[in-house]
Amino acid sequence: MTQILKLYTKFIITFVLMFKKILFILFILVATTAVAPEVKAQCSMCTISAEQGTKNGNTQGKGLNSGILYLLAIPYLLITGIGILWYRNYRKKISSPALTTNN
Repeated sequence: MTQILKLYTKFIITFVLMFKKILFILFILVATTAVAPEVKAQCSMCTISAEQGTKNGNTQGKGLNSGILYLLAIPYLLITGIGILWYRNYRKKISSPALTTNN
């Protein structure tokens, strides 16, 4: 009976800790979403440059778009690389011979 009580207590503690983490993540998402409408798409100089460039027939808008895509892609590539390394190391730990038992 005490074994069941210990397992139940461990489950409750784990559940409460996960619930706190989930609430924290939800709070951050809601706070970020609440602030997002106030964010401007570009600085004032970039906006003026893009507007005047397209009026005069220049292709500066394409350059701005390319720069924005470049700045957007770098963090995603870094996160993807870290994720791949993390996954490989995790798989190595799981497939190590010390963890497997051959009976």
